[in-house]
Amino acid sequence: VQPVESGGGLVQPGGSLRLSCAASGSIFAARMEWYRQAPGKQRELVAGITTDGITRYADFVKGRFTISRDNVKNTAYLQMSSLEPKNTAVYYCYVGGWMKSWGQGTQVTVSS
Repeated sequence: VQPVESGGGLVQPGGSLRLSCAASGSIFAARMEWYRQAPGKQRELVAGITTDGITRYADFVKGRFTISRDNVKNTAYLQMSSLEPKNTAVYYCYVGGWMKSWGQGTQVTVSS
């Protein structure tokens, strides 16, 4: 039932990454969210998307990130651009609805 994140890695400042979150079941009725947790800090919401496609973002995203979903592929995405070193964290996917489950996370490191 646990979703699987992918797409993390090492990127230079100003670069881009696209994270994917593949759920094991239908996400049609599930809100999808991305969180991040930096070392020594609490996990915090980055972005979310409802079943109707309504999105919300943390203030620190500042228009640089875009969340989307593909209900046919049961996958959510987080497109990140203009990345900064302070965006370095483990990024987690949360699948709502009947699954209510967290992924294991994918590391994003922004460094030159």
